[in-house]
Amino acid sequence: MRIGIDLGGTKIEVIALDDDGETLFRKRVATPRGDYQATLNAIVSLVSDAELATGQKGTVGVGIPGTLSPVTGRVKNANSTWLNGQFFDADLAKLLGRPVKVANDANCLAVSEAVDGAGKGAKVVFAVIIGTGCGAGIAINGQVHSGGNGVAGEWGHNPLPWQDEQDHAFLQGEQCYCGLVGCTELFVSGTGFMSDYRKYTGETKTGSEIIELIGADDQHATSVMHNYQSRLARALAQAINMLDPDVIVLGGGMSNVDNLYQTLPPLIRNWVFGRECDTPIRKAVHGDSSGVRGAAWLWPQN
Repeated sequence: MRIGIDLGGTKIEVIALDDDGETLFRKRVATPRGDYQATLNAIVSLVSDAELATGQKGTVGVGIPGTLSPVTGRVKNANSTWLNGQFFDADLAKLLGRPVKVANDANCLAVSEAVDGAGKGAKVVFAVIIGTGCGAGIAINGQVHSGGNGVAGEWGHNPLPWQDEQDHAFLQGEQCYCGLVGCTELFVSGTGFMSDYRKYTGETKTGSEIIELIGADDQHATSVMHNYQSRLARALAQAINMLDPDVIVLGGGMSNVDNLYQTLPPLIRNWVFGRECDTPIRKAVHGDSSGVRGAAWLWPQN
């Protein structure tokens, strides 16, 4: 049995999978925000619940909104800031009495979709999260590729490529939480999509409300979506130019915009070196379960 933990900013989820990927147990609890020890205790309790319910002991993998520094062994880059600077894997392993595998949540998405999702059978999977924030992960042969600095796939914190005057206008007053200006995350996250609409119209609407307006042929909403598609296509073309993955998988709230899977491929070709590109763009099969499933699959199949 494999146990996966998805440690989010608002909830912690556990899943237990058998060798065929079937769900044996699943449960969610609220994240004890700002309290590191309580977060560890909550995870231990969820693992215990899974093992009591199934009568089995399992390996444990955890997806976190950050990464482990290969230099210090401590958590870095986590937007759940109470994790930063902690020896998270060692502390959790001590409490559970077994080794623990820890990976960035976007890498867990990539692993999940590579093992039995939209990237099944592909050697290199580039999995993108376009939700409140924007990130990506890389799976090679079904396993995380995190890189020597632990930041492989941090696509959202590169500058949006080939910026035009409209992009420069959008950036006025915008700065990424990482401290830099012009990051892709500012443009292609769901937050960026809503921000563009607000700047365009002076009105604040949710992403789903803007999508509904597009369906009603609202000109402003349609223009904002046109901007979004262009920006996402450029950002993905940059990833293809550098990594050339076998498949790109989209997750997060904006991945539910079905029209993207028709509009992105021809747009991407305009920016890929050589103007030839047949890279499949697919929606995550497991949706918001991909993170927790990928955490379980951090322990490879036999």
